[in-house]
Amino acid sequence: MEGRNQTVTEFILLGLTCDPKLQIPLFVLFLLVYIITLLGNIGIILVTRLDEHLQTPMYFFLIHLSFIDICYSSVITPKALQTLLAEQETISFNGCALQLYFYGGFATTECFLLALMAYDRYVAICNPLLYPVRRLCIQMVSAAYVGCFGDALVHTICTFKLSYCGSNAINHYFCDGPPLMMLTCSDTFVYKLVFSILVGFNLITTLVAILVSYTYILSSILRIRSAEGRRKAFNTCASHFTAVIIFYGTLFFMYLRPASSYSMEQDKIVSVFYAVLIPMLNPLIYSLRNKEVKMALKQLVIL
Repeated sequence: MEGRNQTVTEFILLGLTCDPKLQIPLFVLFLLVYIITLLGNIGIILVTRLDEHLQTPMYFFLIHLSFIDICYSSVITPKALQTLLAEQETISFNGCALQLYFYGGFATTECFLLALMAYDRYVAICNPLLYPVRRLCIQMVSAAYVGCFGDALVHTICTFKLSYCGSNAINHYFCDGPPLMMLTCSDTFVYKLVFSILVGFNLITTLVAILVSYTYILSSILRIRSAEGRRKAFNTCASHFTAVIIFYGTLFFMYLRPASSYSMEQDKIVSVFYAVLIPMLNPLIYSLRNKEVKMALKQLVIL
């Protein structure tokens, strides 16, 4: 991935803050969040795999969401922890490219997985006779992985084909496209165009799919005469819709807002939500608001 006239062989990650008084508290906080993320998502995977009552498409998708959150968090958080302890944390040129690739791949896959989960809820509530079989679920998830990591490969190649011949200090705690663009001495017009098309297409198409699914779901729920039936239907979708609002809200703010409002310091803080906190929140959202998962967890603890 060597760009032409390439002179930079490694990058320096400046981290979230340079204030020594904040670094240790933030390290402890990030470490706790990472541990909770791993335990929570591994717990979701174990519970849904071991409990025979949770062998449905909904929980099949939830297993993959937890797997993605584990990988997604592990791509970002360990390096972020190192930047809080080291005076000057470096990452190799190829290491930076790999981090950007896996971060982009897992983040995009999460978008499409959330869209698949919305479609699953739509079918379960509106067309239960067409509820997808396991084979179809595997095919849809596999297509999401292949397509999203192909998308991430294009993004990564475009980023690291540029020349980096000036400063090598990335004003961030991980390798992301926008802070890397501040270091290149190449013309970034084509890169920005490709980046906007890829990110815009992925975010908008998956969000539209989610909104269309929920429009039909809401229409079906409102036709249910029983108040108890409506409540159960709303509860079925509440966890997923909460996760969608948090995830898409931060991503739209980060990547699809006007360039005139861009601020690296602001972006570093916002990125903490979707790169560090959301992988921890997902298992909490799905376990605390889901009676089936809570019952399965209790049974697992008792055993």
